[in-house]
Amino acid sequence: MHKKNHISDATLVTQYKAGDKKALALLVKRFHKTFCKHAYWTVKDTEVAKDIAQDSWKLIIDKVTTLQDAERFKSWALRIVHRKAIDYTRTIAKQQQQQSDYTVTKSIRDIPSTDTTLAKQQLKQAITKLSVSQQQIIRLFYVDAYSLKEISNTLRISVGTVKSRLYHAREQLKKQLKK
Repeated sequence: MHKKNHISDATLVTQYKAGDKKALALLVKRFHKTFCKHAYWTVKDTEVAKDIAQDSWKLIIDKVTTLQDAERFKSWALRIVHRKAIDYTRTIAKQQQQQSDYTVTKSIRDIPSTDTTLAKQQLKQAITKLSVSQQQIIRLFYVDAYSLKEISNTLRISVGTVKSRLYHAREQLKKQLKK
């Protein structure tokens, strides 16, 4: 159901490349809501989705001159929006993981050392020498008594990865405690 005077996306892109700013305004009017919805589908936050769409427009405007097939504008632009949304989710996940790693590391170091035997002190010291991911697994499994499945769900990794990290952490602890 197109209007007779409907201008195609390819025509608008070509006109914008030729210097027509009104063509860009029509493209933005036509696609901005679509870009926001597409970003929202990935990030699940309306305000963030709007920001991603806005950032995507900046990149689209900068790079539209490199678009060789103007007929493919919509799919090309949606790929840009999608990549921006994925990048955002990865950044947030990385920040959350770093925060979680910090919390686990801090909590292991904060285990009170009063009224502990020499073996417990040595174990605590050996745990602090493990990698952050191994410390996290040790804490969740032994201190917080999480099951392998619960650890898997909490850290968003497979049960196999949890088992592997737990095994390697134990092996490193054995080596360190033998010294």
